[in-house]
Amino acid sequence: MMKKNYIVALVFLFYGCSIPTVKQANIDEIDAKVKGLLEQMTLEEKIAELTQDAPPNERLGIPMMQYSECLHGLWLPGSTVYPQSIALGSTWDPNTVKAMTTAIAKEAREANLTHCYSPNLDVIAGDPRYGRIEESFGEDPYLVSRMGVAFIEGLQGTGDEQFDENHILATAKHFVAYPENRTGINGGFSDISERRLYEIYLPPFEAAVREAGVGCIMPGHQDLNGVPCHMNDWLLNDVLRDEWGFDGFLVSDNNDVSRLHLMHHIAKNRTEAAVMGLESGVDMDLVIGKAPENSAYIMKVLGDTLKQNPDLIKYVDQSVARILKLKYKLGLFNQENTDEVKKVVSKPESQQLALDIAKKSVVLLKNDQNLLPLDANKIKSIAVIGPNAHEQVKEGKPYTLLGGYAGIPPYYTSVLEGIRAKVGDKVKVNYAKGCTLTGDSKAGFAKAIAAAKKSDVVILAVGGSTRTCGEGKDRADLDLFGVQNELVEAIQKTGKPVVAVLINGRPLTINYIAENVPSIIESWYLGMRSGDALADVIFGDYNPGGKLTVSFPRSVGQLPITYLQRPDFVGTGKGNYKFSDKTPLYHFGYGLSYTTFSYGEPKVEDIVINSAEETYVSIDVTNTGKVAGEEVVQLYIRDNYASVGRYNKMLKGFTRIALKPGETQTVTFALNSKNLSLYNKDMEKVVEPGDFTIYVGSSSRESDLKTAKLTVSDRILL
Repeated sequence: MMKKNYIVALVFLFYGCSIPTVKQANIDEIDAKVKGLLEQMTLEEKIAELTQDAPPNERLGIPMMQYSECLHGLWLPGSTVYPQSIALGSTWDPNTVKAMTTAIAKEAREANLTHCYSPNLDVIAGDPRYGRIEESFGEDPYLVSRMGVAFIEGLQGTGDEQFDENHILATAKHFVAYPENRTGINGGFSDISERRLYEIYLPPFEAAVREAGVGCIMPGHQDLNGVPCHMNDWLLNDVLRDEWGFDGFLVSDNNDVSRLHLMHHIAKNRTEAAVMGLESGVDMDLVIGKAPENSAYIMKVLGDTLKQNPDLIKYVDQSVARILKLKYKLGLFNQENTDEVKKVVSKPESQQLALDIAKKSVVLLKNDQNLLPLDANKIKSIAVIGPNAHEQVKEGKPYTLLGGYAGIPPYYTSVLEGIRAKVGDKVKVNYAKGCTLTGDSKAGFAKAIAAAKKSDVVILAVGGSTRTCGEGKDRADLDLFGVQNELVEAIQKTGKPVVAVLINGRPLTINYIAENVPSIIESWYLGMRSGDALADVIFGDYNPGGKLTVSFPRSVGQLPITYLQRPDFVGTGKGNYKFSDKTPLYHFGYGLSYTTFSYGEPKVEDIVINSAEETYVSIDVTNTGKVAGEEVVQLYIRDNYASVGRYNKMLKGFTRIALKPGETQTVTFALNSKNLSLYNKDMEKVVEPGDFTIYVGSSSRESDLKTAKLTVSDRILL
């Protein structure tokens, strides 16, 4: 294959071959309609449009735009609940995410909902004390970008389908660097370099704007380098609108315009806060419940100031125009009863999709002596034990094992229910809770030990829930809560083979489990079909192929822990801890299968290219086991000697492939200025001449990677 010169098409390489947009003729028509409406609106009517649930304006025929969260399904009763974001990331399959959000959008439209406060494009900073880690796709900017673009494209649609009757408006959040805080606590300030901002945190949002055409963005709660995101003119205008060309509207995170006064203590009162927000381009004030004491964009707060200083009304007009434009794009002006929220109805095909995605999300962390999969024909009894093995709630109440921002599905299948349904009458199931998730009582240990002793194998479900993880559930340690670890030890000492099933929202320090329990499954939160998916995996009806998107620490003393590391110190200490292991317990990108895969040597088509060319690296991957399986092939790149310090390697490509026993597939990745570039000392994006190490393999762990070399002969400024 010949080298390919692609300077002419560089913009397409960077931001996708087509940006989904409403046709220009339609945009011009919409702009004219918006202008006409603004000319007719009173100041009171304009201000009324600046809230997340502005009621219909009957005088002018302006519709309402109903909203919801939809992180992994609509945040409403009756909805289909899919795996949580951290589990979705573990699929390493953007097409799966797009299929999910396509289904969510249809469910939303049927309920008369058109605006969604998702996806979460935060890149995890390596600190799982932070409770919202479960809402992110992982710790790598490229991975989060790919998943985020797919999420948005599924919700909003692309091309002529964008914002049509089957799609809704997405909101990318939290802009930007929200997880980068010093204490692991939600909303903590972010104080980071411009370089880290551009290398790690901005890329997913840039991809959301340039590739997916996201229509709405939500700034983060925190201040960024001393300036709150909700009044950060550089961030919201210079970068987002001027540099990237974002033309949608900005919605505040809950109460955050008023927090410029109440939390950040920059504005002296709410009126000053409201003016700061409007001047910076925060178009819509999100105050769930519209608590008057937290609202900023209301006449009581803004009215007198706007009347006394009419020059400020241009900011109101600007924001109202942006909101009305999206209402037109969504077709709301042609829709009746926009103020009515209809009942959300989960359909069987959506529930099947939830099951398919759940199975794809499961990560097998350990499987000594091939304990898994279990053969129902070779066991007579199975113990299902643990606080996360089963959950029943009163009708209309939320489940705790679905993760944050989960709706209330028509049903939820627990591990216990899934296993019982799988084995039927063939295998006796002995269930014992053992202990509660957070309590200190060991009163249930005896029953759990007895259940284990009279069973051939034990499924032990432990971890966390929305009581221990999620927004506002930040922690100072990462051990299993309560007496769970002691329960694990007690069951392990029975001598029965144990399969640990982790149901949780953050990486935990599971050293005892990792060292002693023969088989470990990380399931995260798998959604409403959790038990069905896990039963399929445990009994071999589905071969797990998920991979971790966050590193597992051995202790909180390692934090932050992420594969994105700079070179270690050369000298005293050699960059290591004196008395403990520095490496992760489980690495980013890691995950096992019931089969085995072998990797050939990576081959670079052209080992020397100029900076305006691209070449390809290929590698043969073979299923060397006895069952079909799926493998996630990962590409990492390192600029060996650059003008600035670099990470040891960065993920630049991945693909999930399916192989039959004995089958070989050649996987190919492009190498070009998109994935060879860096920000130099002047913060210019360039490809520098020199040598690059190309890594291809099954995880970020050095022993799981094969290497090849590439040389770039000259420099290009991008």
